[in-house]
Amino acid sequence: MLYYLFTYLRDNFQLMGAGVFNYITFRASMAVILSLVISLLYGKRLIEFLRYKQVGETIRDLGLAGEKEKKGTPTMGGIIIIASIIIPTLLFARVENVYIILMLVSTIWLGLVGFLDDYIKVFKKNKEGLAGKFKVMGQIGLGIIVGLTMYYNNHVVISREVTRGVNGVFSKSEKQEPGQFVRKDDKGREHKYVNVRTATTTIPFAKNHEFRYEKVAAVFGEKYVEVTTPIIYVLFVIFIIVAVSNGANITDGIDGLATGVSAIIGICLGVFAYVSGNYVFAGYLNIMDIPNLGELSIFIGAFVGACVGFLWYNAFPAQVFMGDTGSLALGGIIASLAIIVRKELLIPIICGVFLVENLSVMIQVWYFKRTKKKYGEGRRIFLMSPLHHHFQKKGYHEAKIVTRFWIVGIMLAIMSIVTLKLQ
Repeated sequence: MLYYLFTYLRDNFQLMGAGVFNYITFRASMAVILSLVISLLYGKRLIEFLRYKQVGETIRDLGLAGEKEKKGTPTMGGIIIIASIIIPTLLFARVENVYIILMLVSTIWLGLVGFLDDYIKVFKKNKEGLAGKFKVMGQIGLGIIVGLTMYYNNHVVISREVTRGVNGVFSKSEKQEPGQFVRKDDKGREHKYVNVRTATTTIPFAKNHEFRYEKVAAVFGEKYVEVTTPIIYVLFVIFIIVAVSNGANITDGIDGLATGVSAIIGICLGVFAYVSGNYVFAGYLNIMDIPNLGELSIFIGAFVGACVGFLWYNAFPAQVFMGDTGSLALGGIIASLAIIVRKELLIPIICGVFLVENLSVMIQVWYFKRTKKKYGEGRRIFLMSPLHHHFQKKGYHEAKIVTRFWIVGIMLAIMSIVTLKLQ
């Protein structure tokens, strides 16, 4: 909103300083600051309101240190995160941008699914919350929206140099948008470009680092490529959103863990969005040039600011828990961001902490069932799953576990960013 207001004031009244809103870096910085202010100032008021309404967390007796002290701690704090993301984005971003719209939908969609789960737990006194099948249906619904938009929307394009294709057509699944444009390189030479719609992603650590989903579709026969490519792409998007949102949900088990890891991942994805959305950086790094992607930096700035601001109250000992309202929304946001910046194949590295937490649960359940069938008694690999509870059982303090997981998250983020040059 402010972008349009100041653009109007600049164009019609020559207002001094209004042009600063043209700069993505300025608006992203303002989004970070405002999201921090909202989460820090209004977060405290929301916590007091939740206490007044007795919206407290019900703690299961798992035999972990510090469990009893957490009983009654306000939950549904994810509302703080969601508000701190949406308000700065609406104020500073160009809201007609397809990527901004997609991210706002992702935030609200899974935020509502998580809110329903928390509401049933807290107000209906049902410890099970929203049935698992309804959660998955919500995640699948978001996956369908994101997948179809990314595949069919005319504004979701990447820039290709004309000389790389044949008459501007690069493959069966790449649809060229009308018109060409010229850019100059650092030596002043002109190059012609076109925008194309394509289901393409990035392969990390590979020289020819683009992967087209049509290659998977070709397995079912060349003549069916145009039909099967969108189906395969949407199914893959659904899988990513379900996996990452559940990973974030599982990781949210001790104070500050999911929030801190999400902030680190957000910064990493913000770097990818900025460089891929700037054709100068994209050309220098020889990475995918994605027009209009830079605008996503404003949303990511608000996302990181919201996570850091919430961490003020969620760090050990937590004054508030985010609940499924926050954890499902965070996972959905991260998954959607990774898909939009075409880095979904990097998710095992970027979201390595979420992946390990997910795997620890799956491995524990599989091994328990296998040994029970074989020996008549279920056995365990970990003292408890998810993995952070295993370390709690081993006697590590919550704060130490969280700090070390953050360090691992930072290392994985750096490794991911390094892929920009290691090709």
